[in-house]
Amino acid sequence: MYEQNLYSVIEPIKRTTISRMNKGKKWEYGYNKEHDVVVISRTGQIGEIYKIQNLKIALPKTPGKISTVNDKWTPGEYPKQLKGIKSIFDWRDYPEGFKNTWGNYIDENFNRRENGHWFNNKGVDTYITGTHFMYLQWSKIDVGQPDFRESNRLFYIFWEACKADKRCYGMCYLKNRRSGFSFMASGETVNMATISSDSRFGILSKSGSDAKKMFTDKVVPISVNFPFFFKPIQDGMDRPKTELAYRVPASKFTRRRLDSNKATETLAGLDTTIDWKNTGDNAYDGEKLKLLVHDESGKWERPNNILNNWRVTKTTLRLGSRIIGKCMMGSTSNALDKGGENFKKLYNSSDVTKRNANGQTRSGLYSLFIPMEWNYEGFIDSYGLPVFNQPAEGTVGPHGEAIDVGVIEHWANEVDGLKGDQDALNEFYRQFPRTEEHAFRDETKNSIFNLAKIYEQIDYNEDLGNSNVLTRGSFQWERGIKDSKVEFSPNPNGRFLISWTPNYSIQNRQVIKNGVRWPGNEHIGAFGCDSYDISGTTDGRGSKGALHGLTKFSMEDAPPSTFFLEYVARPQTAEIFFEDVLMACVFYGMPILCENNKPRLLYYFKRRGYRGYSMNRPDKLWNKLSVTEKEIGGIPNSSEDIKQAHAAAIEMYIDKHVGLSPEGEYGTMYFNETLGDWSKFDINNRTKFDAAISSGLAIMACHKDLYRPSNKMQRAPVNLRFAKYQIDGSSSKIIK
Repeated sequence: MYEQNLYSVIEPIKRTTISRMNKGKKWEYGYNKEHDVVVISRTGQIGEIYKIQNLKIALPKTPGKISTVNDKWTPGEYPKQLKGIKSIFDWRDYPEGFKNTWGNYIDENFNRRENGHWFNNKGVDTYITGTHFMYLQWSKIDVGQPDFRESNRLFYIFWEACKADKRCYGMCYLKNRRSGFSFMASGETVNMATISSDSRFGILSKSGSDAKKMFTDKVVPISVNFPFFFKPIQDGMDRPKTELAYRVPASKFTRRRLDSNKATETLAGLDTTIDWKNTGDNAYDGEKLKLLVHDESGKWERPNNILNNWRVTKTTLRLGSRIIGKCMMGSTSNALDKGGENFKKLYNSSDVTKRNANGQTRSGLYSLFIPMEWNYEGFIDSYGLPVFNQPAEGTVGPHGEAIDVGVIEHWANEVDGLKGDQDALNEFYRQFPRTEEHAFRDETKNSIFNLAKIYEQIDYNEDLGNSNVLTRGSFQWERGIKDSKVEFSPNPNGRFLISWTPNYSIQNRQVIKNGVRWPGNEHIGAFGCDSYDISGTTDGRGSKGALHGLTKFSMEDAPPSTFFLEYVARPQTAEIFFEDVLMACVFYGMPILCENNKPRLLYYFKRRGYRGYSMNRPDKLWNKLSVTEKEIGGIPNSSEDIKQAHAAAIEMYIDKHVGLSPEGEYGTMYFNETLGDWSKFDINNRTKFDAAISSGLAIMACHKDLYRPSNKMQRAPVNLRFAKYQIDGSSSKIIK
């Protein structure tokens, strides 16, 4: 059974604290630093606290009894008596009795717009934000009126938190195809513009024509179809092509205002505009925006660069350190070399768990990913809830169509049908991703390695799920005594991920020669390591240490040619990393090949008496090694020959042991983080691929004989000086 992890209801604040604050209505809209929650309630009271993509969001407290008449979202019908009223000036001419009749109706709509709305959905009290209410009730989209979807409810709750949090510039939304983002963003643009004065609203997309189409086909129709009490008077054409200008505002109607025509006559103009720009790095440069909609941000192709544009447009949303506007950014991702790479960088730099000293993410945005199973057309029931698993009999969609299979099974069937065409499969993953990794799948032609086989293996590993192939854990010395025996213990917070451990009889096997310890299982396998020397970095984002273990073919009880250990981490100090690596080598009794340009690990091994575990570079004879190489071992990373040999080693391993074999068997490479590193590996910029460096060294260590130079003595040819004769006639003469 599928278990969702998109959001959870948490209790980070004591109930007594919530009750006390609620009693005094002391919860303020915005970020609450004391409790580290973003309050989106405007009533002074909070209820449930949602955790969405690691952002803690406090919803309003549930009001009194909620009507259960409909048991689902049902849009209110616009009274026909009001449909003929086109503006607040028309309204002024109606009799007072008519105004009083409909005053409460108009007031209620304004209240829901500001504070959100509660309704009963399948027996559950359900809250939607004011923006979501405006979208459902008053936005016209391509199919008419939008359906309620639980995925959209969570999207709007997250968006409201982005608006409420003064540290935040907006959202970076990674979505699936046909999720409705363009219409939702268009609805929010009109909603905010119609209550804002002296403000500017902008639209960008992957091309100028796409931005224009969004403006003319989505924004303008939504504005035109707003009811008169929400819609300011437009300036210019009813359906403009370039700019929508609101000059006279719709005031919030209350009974006091309804009784006064004078107040209406003296209203100042909103002077608010909505427009679009051609795609470019400097679009909207120098302007001040209340809202910037960034549609199809993951599809900006050269020469346009979404990263460069965001650096420019970010300044349009602030005055000094004060954030005065927000960005609503959303997109599926193109292949990495077609705009996807830059969008991926922007998305990753919007992680709410990684903030600077000012409390902001690197981009200033907050990232949100909603998996496709929440928002896949045809698998949303009549209550707007996703049908994850095999549904109960009689489950129907919003328009009465039967749903007889769960979206997870349907998606898996689609994937199975595409496994013979890796590029088609990757495109399907990007359009309908269940994970962030799916969303950023690259085309197979964009890797130096066989990307098709890598993705085959990743997909196979994901299908294995929780089959206990991998165990996370830690190594420690027996009874805490260093240089004794090493033990492994499962630990969900451990830094090691392993798929195999040797039999007890060969664990910790070593040989001591002249006081130096040597590994006793060198014939079974070896380690590769990408180390680091500095414990901390100024930006806190230093590269990680990486360690990989790989077996050889041997007569021992060990899986042949199998990566059995992955370690990719950066502990608080380099010494902790060194000790981790040492304990792994001792436990498995295997040597290690390290890059010696960062020599502290190798000196650490030597000082502890484990120089025998440190392999020498396999491409040189002992007498050709430098003094330092003889002292500590290791292999340099600067040589072009070594770089090529390293990449060739990974390529060889992938071709033989990764993905689907001709015999129909999948490889035993279960470490997806390493596979992902291989998929992105750049031989000309290796520094950020810690796992690839480490795993490649492990392969070279296990196949060191391939790199060993010839030791044969070279001799000059010997001239034996045989005499040559000229034979003519009956006698022969020597040739001098």
